[in-house]
Amino acid sequence: MVGLEAVPAIAFLALLFAVPESPRWLAQHGRAGEALGVLGRAGGADHAAREMEAIQLALSHEEGGWGELVRGPFRRPLLIAIVLMACSQFCGINAIMYYSTKIFALSGGSRDAAFSSSVWVGLINLLFTFVAIGFVDRLGRRPLLIAGTAIQALSLGMVGWVFHAHQQGMLLLACVIGFIAAFAMAMGPISWLLCSEIFPNRVRGRAMSVAAFTVWVSCYLVAQTFPMLNDSPAVGPALTFWLYALVSLFSLAFAALVVPETKGRTLEAIEEHWIEKQHGGAA
Repeated sequence: MVGLEAVPAIAFLALLFAVPESPRWLAQHGRAGEALGVLGRAGGADHAAREMEAIQLALSHEEGGWGELVRGPFRRPLLIAIVLMACSQFCGINAIMYYSTKIFALSGGSRDAAFSSSVWVGLINLLFTFVAIGFVDRLGRRPLLIAGTAIQALSLGMVGWVFHAHQQGMLLLACVIGFIAAFAMAMGPISWLLCSEIFPNRVRGRAMSVAAFTVWVSCYLVAQTFPMLNDSPAVGPALTFWLYALVSLFSLAFAALVVPETKGRTLEAIEEHWIEKQHGGAA
């Protein structure tokens, strides 16, 4: 089982050789010609020229420090990144991914059936990631995130009800698969995508380090607390999954009310948006 995991890892390594460098990184290191080439392949010569001009303008500013990130116009996107990343874990995704066999066994299924159900969880996670790839630029980040978190909340609520009503078998699998599909097409990939798009170059490195730190701390907490909550006589599996459903409901409200749309907007345009927000708030 462990050895087979080397196969996708090797495939991923091979595909990395076809990935171009970021045009912003190339321009930052004095390789403007290569940057124009990458931009040209993405959107044509006119698009490349416009983007290159915007990149050069952004690079003319000094690199921002931690003070600008936490006190300047980028405090709001930093909060958005932290909340999105925390919610992407506290919705219980890795409780299911890490403990899926145990979860299905708790519903009364056999050990073989529990392992088979876990395979379906992984397969659906893979397939619906391609749904995100296909629709994120057509529908936009925000609509997909709103739809996904709504389905997450409903599916997790149903998982809790299945345990509460002592149901077994296919109903639990269907509810879990609904949650996994929703997460894989929305909250999972879009949280990372939005966090990479809402910060300008000069503070993005620091901001993404905070976002990644939030993800892995939250992941650790979920992985450690799920067995305790699930096995606790005072909580149990039903209430545990209802708690995860509440996190998804909060994510839905947060996406609808706070998260901006970044589809079709350059990093430079988004930076201007945050500066205008700060000035508008001050006024």
